[in-house]
Parts: sequence; C-alpha cells; structure tokens
Amino acid sequence: MKKIKSVLLVCTGNSCRSIMAEGILKKYLKELGKDDIEVTSAGVHAIDGARPTRETIEVMKKEGVDVSGFRSKALSDELIKKADLILVMTTYHMDEIIARSPDAASKIHMVKQFGINREEQACEDLDIADPIGMDESFYEEILSVLRKEMGRIARIL
Repeated sequence: MKKIKSVLLVCTGNSCRSIMAEGILKKYLKELGKDDIEVTSAGVHAIDGARPTRETIEVMKKEGVDVSGFRSKALSDELIKKADLILVMTTYHMDEIIARSPDAASKIHMVKQFGINREEQACEDLDIADPIGMDESFYEEILSVLRKEMGRIARIL
C-alpha cells in the first residue's frame, strides 16, 4: 500500500460526523507523531461555509478539540482527486462519490471497514448514524464510535 499523505472524511452535510472524525483523527495522529498526514472533511450535500451544529461543538469541546471555527465544505472533484484515502460514514456516501468519480473507487472505504480483514469483521451495521437533529447524548454515542474507529485508523496509517 502506498504511503497515505492525505485523508478525506466524508458525510452528508459536513456539520457533524465528518467534522468530529476530522478533529479526532488529527488529534490522534499528532499524538502518534504522524502530523505529516493531511486530514480534511467534506459533505456530499454540504453547503460551503456552514457552521458545525451546536451539539458537535459541545461534544468536541469535551473531547479537547475546538471545532467552533470550522466551516463546512461541499465535496469537490479536487478534494476527491487530492485524497490518498477517502473514508465515508455510510454506503450512500460511497455510492455518491463513485457515481461522481468512478476512478476514485479503489481509495474509498467505509470508516468501520478500513484496515480490517474480512475474517475479523463483526456482523454489525457498517454505517455510522447521522446525529443531525438528535440530542447531545446521541452525538456523544456517535463520538464514542468515531473515537474508537479514528484511534484504530490513526495507528495503521
């Protein structure tokens, strides 16, 4: 596998999941001395320049990561092309990117599947639920899932 220098995390609106994943992955990579890996995020249906949800800001603050200055980015062909690795929250996101850029298919992976052998894979749902519109406790549940997955991913990058 070629050395990964840039990771793109993708969700729907780039206001919750992918922001949390980006913040956590950057934190873990820095702790591991791997800050030469660029991490960014975008949404397949994001509006450029939107603020993160209040709940995202709050749960990330508890995590020690300030995302209050973050602004959403719509997924672009340039972001897809630049990324060495694209990690998506759901199969819908994967399908959207492949429909838009079929050549990128080999570098797109579900967050919960990246780096895991098929034999190790549990029969759990591979999608990471969208917390938009839910209460803060649901955001904390999603953060817990992302913390586990980003920790695992940071170690194998």
